[in-house]
Amino acid sequence: NILYILFLSLSLSLSLSYIYIYIYLFKLLSGQMTDLLYTEKDLVTSLKDYIKAEENKLERVKQWADKLDLLSAAAVQDPEGFLGHPVNAFKLMKRLNTEWGDLESLVLSDTTEGFISNLTIQRQHFPTDEDQTGAAKALLRLQDTYKLDANTISTGDLPGEGLRSVLMTVEDCYELGKIAYSDVDYYHTELWMAQALKQLDGGEESPLDRVILLDYLSYSIYQQGDIERALELTKQLLALDPEHQRAKGNLKYFEFQLEKLKTEAADAPPTEKKLAKRETTEKIKKSKKKFLTPQLPERKKYEMLCRGEGIRMTPRRQSRLFCRYYDNKHNPMYVLAPVKQQDEWDRPYIVRFIDIISDKEIERVKQLAKPRLRRATVHDPLTGKLTTAQYRVSKSAWLTGYEDPLIDRINQRIEDLTGLEMDTAEELQVANYGVGGQYEPHFDFGRKDEPDAFKELGTGNRIATWLFYMSDVAAGGATVFPDIGASVWPQKGTAVFWYNLFPSGEGDYSTRHAACPVLVGNKWVSNKWIHERGQEWRRPCALNETE
Repeated sequence: NILYILFLSLSLSLSLSYIYIYIYLFKLLSGQMTDLLYTEKDLVTSLKDYIKAEENKLERVKQWADKLDLLSAAAVQDPEGFLGHPVNAFKLMKRLNTEWGDLESLVLSDTTEGFISNLTIQRQHFPTDEDQTGAAKALLRLQDTYKLDANTISTGDLPGEGLRSVLMTVEDCYELGKIAYSDVDYYHTELWMAQALKQLDGGEESPLDRVILLDYLSYSIYQQGDIERALELTKQLLALDPEHQRAKGNLKYFEFQLEKLKTEAADAPPTEKKLAKRETTEKIKKSKKKFLTPQLPERKKYEMLCRGEGIRMTPRRQSRLFCRYYDNKHNPMYVLAPVKQQDEWDRPYIVRFIDIISDKEIERVKQLAKPRLRRATVHDPLTGKLTTAQYRVSKSAWLTGYEDPLIDRINQRIEDLTGLEMDTAEELQVANYGVGGQYEPHFDFGRKDEPDAFKELGTGNRIATWLFYMSDVAAGGATVFPDIGASVWPQKGTAVFWYNLFPSGEGDYSTRHAACPVLVGNKWVSNKWIHERGQEWRRPCALNETE
């Protein structure tokens, strides 16, 4: 019995020990399981937050897609007309270079890898930073040439029939101002940062705030010499962000500069004070202008003529210009079916041929040229080589008679109507001037200081120029002659012709001309540069070399 009792006691104590162990383990495991429950609850919460974030992301992507769907649907109906609006062209460059990259980053974690890989592949063909900057500079160039204020461009209120207003956002204006700032162009920086600030203050929603705009604006105004206004804007900035380090430094510097100017003015004799005040005012005015394109007399004439202003022909000279049916007496075909011709200018003689190339022919020429269009080049008189230049902004392609029988027919037409040999002429050049496209004042012929301009051709100098207009242009894009004050406006299906050289072979310097920037629209032209060789019997020298 005693042994039995001892055995029971031992068994009971062991059982109790196991029970205590089990209770401890249960408590331990229960605590861990409770933590796991909370962990799972947190995971579920995080999962819901993830789903909500993805839904928000997809909603943003959907809104973006819907907006672009409407935009592209309208654009593809008339691509050239759509891109003919300078704001549309700039915003397209900005979207493809900047905003699509932001969208790619937004959906990069998305499971739809097909879209991401497709977008990544397509981005290889998107515009670059250089393209976006070029589009911005084209807008600034148009702003100067056609005297447009920032608000006019931002609201899309540009000349041209049937245009839909294209609004620029605060970010668009800021982007233009920032590009001008990077180019040390404080004049345009001020204009576009002020416009961005105006739209922001007008209630337009934007991720940008007044602080960053005031920062750029105040500094650009200071750089133009208006320290008082720069100081006032800096104070406005600090009222919004008292800890802005650069503004705090600028505030002290501007105050010091103003105090220094006041002290110098107070110490100056009374007669000098008026002079100093006048000089300060003139300095501010000049500083505002110095970041513009240098306003040479020719430049002023060029821009005025581009706007349809400037020199006008006297009524007496105007009365000597005529319209006529022209056959040139060289080809029986034109004797039977003469072409329409009208005088554009008398000295130098510039003539326009009407309905000289059909719409069908134009489309074929454009179709041949489009795959070959490259940035247009000019002759460098120092090296004698072809190079790109900022004063010629267009794309061009060269077409030969081997490309298509149509080119041969066009060349023959030019020969029949001018009476000049085409075998020594340059190939037909097709040029496309998009928004802001231009060719600043230049000569088509080689001057005496460029004796080797066309040496490699072996056909002499350019005796004459034939220029087809293959599109109408909604606004801008005229061919102007600054020295004589002539403006020739694009008219689809017509061509203009003039001689670059006198019969003696001397250059006619009054033929210096320019292609004005295209403000709205798309300008297509094709030209034929005709050379001296082969014209000896077709255009002989006169008895008097000045004739």
